[in-house]
Amino acid sequence: MVVKVVILFLVGMGVMAMFGKLTLPGQKKPGARKPGQVSGKKCPTCGRYMIGKGPCACRSKKG
Repeated sequence: MVVKVVILFLVGMGVMAMFGKLTLPGQKKPGARKPGQVSGKKCPTCGRYMIGKGPCACRSKKG
């Protein structure tokens, strides 16, 4: 009996996963980038990825 419940649970989860991956025609996938779009903004000085709108850490060193 327990084996039947486990098998039904796994089949149900598999069906839910298939519906989760289903996309309708004309829909964009969330997180999909446009062709040629840069993956992230980088600092021209050190090459690290810029997070936020402020200056890079290499330019704002105090010390």
